[in-house]
Amino acid sequence: MIYIIVLILVLAGITVWFINLPKFGKLPSGKRLEKVKASKNYRDGAFQNKEITPDLAEDANYFKVFKEFIFSDKNNKPSTKIPSVKTDLKALRPDEDILVWFGHSSYFMQTDGKKFLVDPVFSGHASPMSFSIKAFDGSDVYSVEDMPEIDFLIITHDHWDHLDYETLIKLKPKISKVICGLGVGEHLELWGFISEKIIEKDWDKFEDLENGFEINTVTARHFSGRGLKRNQSLWMAYVLKTPTKRIFIGGDSGYGKHFAEIGEKYGPFDVAILENGQYNKAWPYIHILPEQFIKSAIELKAGRVLPVHSSKFALANHSWTEPLELLTQNNQKELINIATPKIGEPLMLNDKTQKFEKWWRSLK
Repeated sequence: MIYIIVLILVLAGITVWFINLPKFGKLPSGKRLEKVKASKNYRDGAFQNKEITPDLAEDANYFKVFKEFIFSDKNNKPSTKIPSVKTDLKALRPDEDILVWFGHSSYFMQTDGKKFLVDPVFSGHASPMSFSIKAFDGSDVYSVEDMPEIDFLIITHDHWDHLDYETLIKLKPKISKVICGLGVGEHLELWGFISEKIIEKDWDKFEDLENGFEINTVTARHFSGRGLKRNQSLWMAYVLKTPTKRIFIGGDSGYGKHFAEIGEKYGPFDVAILENGQYNKAWPYIHILPEQFIKSAIELKAGRVLPVHSSKFALANHSWTEPLELLTQNNQKELINIATPKIGEPLMLNDKTQKFEKWWRSLK
């Protein structure tokens, strides 16, 4: 019995030590906590979605979800190497308007002479443990060293597949400003980002980025958290306006009335970056389902859509090719302009006629 008690205490001590490592970040405190508590979106000790958002569908439960994840026959990882293109981002001309996707929800944009980086994850994994949720073979071809100086780093929320400690520690010297949701700044300051560099906002706020650039924060339907306590920072989407473009930066979100509201207020958009992947019928409120993607893009009034949140990490049970394949099939009626570049393949923001091959169909 003594040995069992000692073992339990040792394991408890290791757990406490582990979840207090810097990579887990830090909950808001001090003046930031006062701002969090003053937000109209913060109630009952946590941030709340604008629509009622259960964790699971009405006919689902955690046991069924866990059983499916462990025992179902799935093909959620490729058996062959993901194809990619290596674009030299440091060699871009200032007048090139370009977007380069790095897989999942990480991408680089240069437009009107400014450089933006969204949710970069270059560590090769999307969890607190490096051996867990590893990037698909061939999908992790970009590194911090490949990045140029960045004018604005944009973070949509603090989940591990969007806010990567290892990447941001290395990126820090290259970042001029960071834009993030209320509460996320606490993580960043713990990791050495100075407060003057952090633009930290609640939903439905405006920030003038100067020289014809501005950003509006808009709602998403999701949740946040890196440790045991959830929803202590905000999950975000953004409307980025440049001198020549209007871009929707979607982050993670379930379908909801907010897409139509954003499209009506801020659209039409030249490009909308919209989540497509790592979904489950049991989670219909926090991730867009395939049959909802086209509808969401239309409601946003998107001229062109880039689907993200796929092709790098297996966070759900569906086949890894399913998101792009179903999106292609579901678009046969509406025929919206959907861009499906390979990882690293340039998406030219001024060329709406640019075509991409269905590269995932040749893989298993």
